Amino acid sequence: MTELEFLEFGSLFIMKESRNFKFVVFLLILIIPYLGIFPTIHNHCIAQERKFSPYDFMTTSDNLSIRYGIWSCQKEKKLGSIILLSGRTEFMEKYTETIGILNQKGFDVYSFDWRGQGLSTRMLANMHKGFVENYDNYINDLYMFFRKIVQPEVVSPVIILAHSMGGHISLRFIHDHPEIADGAILLAPMIDILTSPFPKWLARLIVRVSDKAGLDHSYAIGSGDYDPDDEKFEGNSLTSDPERFMDKKKAIAENPDLALGGVTYGWLAATFESIDILTEPVFAEKILIPILIVSAGADKIVSIEAQKAICSLMNNCRLFEISGARHEILQETDVVQSIFWDEFERFTARREALPSGRISAP
Repeated sequence: MTELEFLEFGSLFIMKESRNFKFVVFLLILIIPYLGIFPTIHNHCIAQERKFSPYDFMTTSDNLSIRYGIWSCQKEKKLGSIILLSGRTEFMEKYTETIGILNQKGFDVYSFDWRGQGLSTRMLANMHKGFVENYDNYINDLYMFFRKIVQPEVVSPVIILAHSMGGHISLRFIHDHPEIADGAILLAPMIDILTSPFPKWLARLIVRVSDKAGLDHSYAIGSGDYDPDDEKFEGNSLTSDPERFMDKKKAIAENPDLALGGVTYGWLAATFESIDILTEPVFAEKILIPILIVSAGADKIVSIEAQKAICSLMNNCRLFEISGARHEILQETDVVQSIFWDEFERFTARREALPSGRISAP
């Protein structure tokens, strides 16, 4: 190619590119005014997803992922906010029926899966092992949950509704943060655990020696991975309602990641340490807000005597026992639940200390 031909080719190329450039500019002039809608559409999709799903995640100070849920009451006049706290092995799906009842009664409901269970971050490589380093982790997670998720849109009064281990953590939380809750209803709270067939002193000794020996990540005697075949209604200690007994099993069948097995020596060591803190007499005396403890009369998981003892030490506590009820009161029969919801209404209407009561469930 001669120099002249090269220059003519270059000129033609520039002219073509110039026309292409002008065309691109023309298109951009047409499109740019509409580009702003795309972030809006994206944000709207996220908002719609959150609208239809109550679940989301928050990150703890030690970089764990905690799944939480918010269920807003659709009534024009709301009665307050419930912070629903589950027991060990549990997850929010198990409380679908309870959440619906609370919404219907006029309460917004806030809940989350404790670290190490549900769809929150599991603590060990074997996701079935129940483990926590210490109960301060649970308490810190609950405090972050309230400050970051609940507080910005909370409707007063704030009432904690907690089961078993959740009841234990609630009392420690209320002691450390007395300004947050206006009252608490604790169902079969884990003030102390029953260690049968081992006497308590022997169970504690085994746990202490095993923990010191570096077996904190190992299953405790009699514990193992979750096995649905082990979940049999006959002879269970949790509920006398066969249909509600199946709720947990069905949820895990749909999402196996919800399953959690038995406890490790590390979890037991942390639990015994926290029990010792909770049962110090001076500890309970500093809890001043109204507390209702609902004991399950046929409980074989936690100590009713320990519940009575701590209630007697608190300044504004009433204990109510439902005879014949097993450990999971919110999974119990309609008869048992009817008794509980009557007490719930009574407490939330007055939120003050009431004389001790006892009623039997057929």
